Amino acid sequence: MIHAFIKKGSFQDSVSLMLISRRLSESDAVDEVSVMMGTPANKTLLKATGFWHPHFTDATPNDICVAIRCEHRQDSITDSVRQQLEQALNTVSQGNGNGQALPTARRWQSACEKLPDANLTLISVAGEYAAELAERALERQQNVMIFSDNVSLEQEVALKQRARARQLLVMGPDCGTAVVAGVPLAFSNALPTGSIGIVGASGTGIQELASQIALMGQGITHALGLGGRDLSAEVGGISALTALEMLAGDPHSKVIAFVSKPPAAVVRQTVLTAMKAIGKPVVALFLGSSPPLRRDGNVYLASTLAEAARLAVMLANVAAVASTQPKVIERKIIGLFTGGTLAAEAAMILGEHLDAKSDQRHTQGIMFQAAGHQLIDLGDDVYTVGKPHPMIDPTARHQQILALAERPEIGVLLLDVVLGYGSHADPAGMAANAVTELRARRGTSTPLVAIATITGTEQDPQQRSVQLNTLLNAGIVVMNNLEEAVLLALQLITPGPGDGFAPLHALLQDARVINVGLRSFADELQANGCPVVHYQWSPVAGGNAQLANLLKQLD
Repeated sequence: MIHAFIKKGSFQDSVSLMLISRRLSESDAVDEVSVMMGTPANKTLLKATGFWHPHFTDATPNDICVAIRCEHRQDSITDSVRQQLEQALNTVSQGNGNGQALPTARRWQSACEKLPDANLTLISVAGEYAAELAERALERQQNVMIFSDNVSLEQEVALKQRARARQLLVMGPDCGTAVVAGVPLAFSNALPTGSIGIVGASGTGIQELASQIALMGQGITHALGLGGRDLSAEVGGISALTALEMLAGDPHSKVIAFVSKPPAAVVRQTVLTAMKAIGKPVVALFLGSSPPLRRDGNVYLASTLAEAARLAVMLANVAAVASTQPKVIERKIIGLFTGGTLAAEAAMILGEHLDAKSDQRHTQGIMFQAAGHQLIDLGDDVYTVGKPHPMIDPTARHQQILALAERPEIGVLLLDVVLGYGSHADPAGMAANAVTELRARRGTSTPLVAIATITGTEQDPQQRSVQLNTLLNAGIVVMNNLEEAVLLALQLITPGPGDGFAPLHALLQDARVINVGLRSFADELQANGCPVVHYQWSPVAGGNAQLANLLKQLD
């Protein structure tokens, strides 16, 4: 049996009503309670799910329809549920109880007047009304985040085209998460600030990627959502292109990470072309597709979220170290290695990035030689005839380092420091002394950046931490692995990106939000120090589309 009543003129967002429905259904006195606004779509749903009652026939989209399924007729049930509903609605209206009064408005114009410098509208109302609200925001030169789903494809395309013409961003529809200038929007996590900007057409993909980045000790600048359809052939990646351009112009976003579900082939190529034009390192993850290449120019292609996070963190770490070192633009790299396999790996990585092959003959221990760059394995037979291996006695490398005083074109020196039983008692000390003497001979007019990696553990006789401090005290940069070392070397000799596509986008400087729909979103924004006004929206003209259109024409 269905008991029912209507609460007139009390518009609430659908998510809050879903939560209230669940809470009311927990009572032992009822089988289930359904609480919905009286929109045409909801009336159809009430009929389909067996909750329909004739009382609902005249309900408007501004009225709350309450259906109570109960096997036994009890007149007190309706009164009890009505009382519980009022209490639940009061709780919703009070917000998160943080003691701060949330600025609210009942008219769009009033909301804009209360926050005249608003640059983002967050929309979480029923999808049939979301597009019109987004249009209003764009007219006010505000960016838009549409949490709502069930917005038509045609409306999405029209909104995004209009936004792009105005140099604005539309995130969504069905955009579940974003972080802008440290402000969490909708479903998001508390994240550390860092140097990685994220763009994503996958809400949980953004969350997992950002969380993995945080677990590895890095942080993000912004996370810009796109909505699940943005990379479809119909939409064409309109918001993706805008978001990439925004992060390209953001000086704090040193690395960009991009995640999406499988895009349309033509859109994927369009987005990749835009990424390659940025100049900054970009990590791209198109979920569900195996990348044919590991890297395409400045774009690193990942297969999993974990791999994308690892690459982004590695590139961010390299960028952070590079910012502390002197630029040695267009000068050359030399690597003097005591470990043959380490020299071979460094040669492979450098060759990939310079689009040049490693030296297959290894004459004179040369593992790589191209464009004036050179990597040498000093453990090659040619260097050990009648002499101890350089891991045992680094004297030969010491001499090769000093010889660089006569080669001013060399700007970066790559070194390995190998610890363990049988190795020299203080290989870092030998390297540090050589680099210090070299710099003294070269003088300040020809700076040289020395980059080292350490192979070994804290338990080794040389003790890793002691060796690390020796290198650092000599002004030698120590990277975690060879890939980081080579990438740093390349970054130091390569001219950096320009100033991006445009000046820093206003949204990325400071988010100021008009929230339409879920009050809890506004409460969270306020708790995080974001200027926000909650627009207590309800359908115009009681949801009568014909009358609403007439009123709009008269406005």
